[in-house]
Amino acid sequence: MRSDIEAQFAEIVGNSNLLTGDAIPEDYWHDEELTTPPQKPAYVAKPASAQEVSQLLVAASEHGVPVTARGSGSGLSGAARPRANGLLISFERMNAVLEVDTTNQVAVVQPGVTLTELDAATVDAGLRYMVQPGELSSSVGGNVGTNAGGMRAVKYGIARHNVLGLQAVLPTGEIIRTGGKIAKVSTGYDLTQLIVGSEGTLALATEVIVKLYPRLDHSATVLAPFADFDQVMTAVPKVLASGLAPYILEYIDNMTMAALVHTQNLELGIPDQVRDSCEAYLVVALENRTADRLEEDVETAGELLAELGAVDVYVLEGGSARKLIEAREKAFWTLKAVGADDLIDTVVPRSAMPKFIATARGLATAAGGAAVGCGHAGDGNVHLAIICKDPQKKKQLMTDIFALAMELGGAISGEHGLGRAKTPYFLKLEDPAKISLMRRIKQSFDPAGILNPDVLFAAEEA
Repeated sequence: MRSDIEAQFAEIVGNSNLLTGDAIPEDYWHDEELTTPPQKPAYVAKPASAQEVSQLLVAASEHGVPVTARGSGSGLSGAARPRANGLLISFERMNAVLEVDTTNQVAVVQPGVTLTELDAATVDAGLRYMVQPGELSSSVGGNVGTNAGGMRAVKYGIARHNVLGLQAVLPTGEIIRTGGKIAKVSTGYDLTQLIVGSEGTLALATEVIVKLYPRLDHSATVLAPFADFDQVMTAVPKVLASGLAPYILEYIDNMTMAALVHTQNLELGIPDQVRDSCEAYLVVALENRTADRLEEDVETAGELLAELGAVDVYVLEGGSARKLIEAREKAFWTLKAVGADDLIDTVVPRSAMPKFIATARGLATAAGGAAVGCGHAGDGNVHLAIICKDPQKKKQLMTDIFALAMELGGAISGEHGLGRAKTPYFLKLEDPAKISLMRRIKQSFDPAGILNPDVLFAAEEA
């Protein structure tokens, strides 16, 4: 016999769109975070409208049922892992591209739309949404929740720079609209930006207005191996100051590149002696409206990188360039496959990257493990795979690396969010006054405390 709350949920979304018990597939129990164990929720609801989301949240608030939102489940922080007694709201049915507005260069989409679907919907207009983290099956709602970034952030920014407005449902059931098809606003608090990056703890986005950019027809990728990692970091500000405006500027350490080459069957044309002698690679992707201008930019980039100490410079076009970028976007899966025990996506000022990476590697070695990876060199976002089998040593190592990032002027997460996995470190290391202020904001939005209660404010400490 159904409980009162189960019957209420079923009445809101329909019997076929509410899953309970053994009918809940394992895919709903987790996201892609490495360390948080899966957890089957009590209920999975699949609403079709903002009004249904509103009714679900009102019912959950009345009964004290914790609520977790889910897009594609591709997150890397455990923010989409539900509670055992909780309600998982899946936005898979709210997956329509409602409008592609070519005059204002925006799209209006529902949160369940994947990046692949949005890209297909905007291609005929010659436009594109440029916030593209490594997994293109991720949803726009997930972009909003985590303030997603990705490799193109060096030129196009992160979700915060590309989400112009929202329709959002508060846990009280109120439906609000924030922002709009406008480039700027100076009227009251910016609620759009408060909700972006809040990881489903304040409100649930049910419509998103995103900025679009013209698609540029011509692109090429320059791959430069360096014998010394510090040379890579020295080269980054020089490339950015050159006026070339790369849309991707990444570093990949030699161990990660070897893993990518092996697992993704890359053919980059790099001789063995060069590959063996280099410590890291710089990937510079360029784009332009015309082939002639692109060719000129590529030549300039190659000359500059050679002057800055690159062992050699390789220009990849077409399939080779695309395969390298795709392999870099799949770096997480590659590192997961080779035995990573945890993943860090800290962000530090670009100038602090050499010190941060060298010190983090030293800390990992001292703990009997290793820290390898790649990152968005253009914006200081460092992705490290942590290999450390001892759980206590790993916890201390993670704490030390996060503390290092914050001492250098950075933050624990640059784009994956804190989720359940990184919240304990955040509570341990962040300024208590800031955490207290965030708690008061949370209370204002969510007086019943039902939205993702284990994220940002969990009582557990690292």
